[in-house]
Amino acid sequence: MRRCILDTDILSEVFRAKNTRVATRAEAYRTTVGPLIMSAVSLMEIVKGLYKHQRPDLEERIAAQTLDVQILPFTSDTAHIAGRIYADLERNGQTIGRADPMIAATAIEHDLTLITGNTAHFHRIQRLGHPLLIEDWRD
Repeated sequence: MRRCILDTDILSEVFRAKNTRVATRAEAYRTTVGPLIMSAVSLMEIVKGLYKHQRPDLEERIAAQTLDVQILPFTSDTAHIAGRIYADLERNGQTIGRADPMIAATAIEHDLTLITGNTAHFHRIQRLGHPLLIEDWRD
């Protein structure tokens, strides 16, 4: 199994044990490869969601759930990749927000497969020639 980084939507399903297929795949990954991996950008999205929905009380639970997750930082190298992706998407009229190019750039920088349920957004990045690998654990 190839090393992967989980997108925010998949992380949410893992943390809430919402989808048994995703949970099973996450456990198999932990057993065969090692800790789950996420971007600091995904953590920001999760915390933003808690506060947007006025649920800051859940922040401690999220902190506990991420103790065994490797969180990759958003570095200046990642920012350069994300900036190129964002510009290409914008130039082609295919914007997908700011966070997704940042998460994709983290995957590319670390040569990780991006696990996401939001494949439509990330296929746009692939079609523009960026070397992003995508997989959906829901399939």
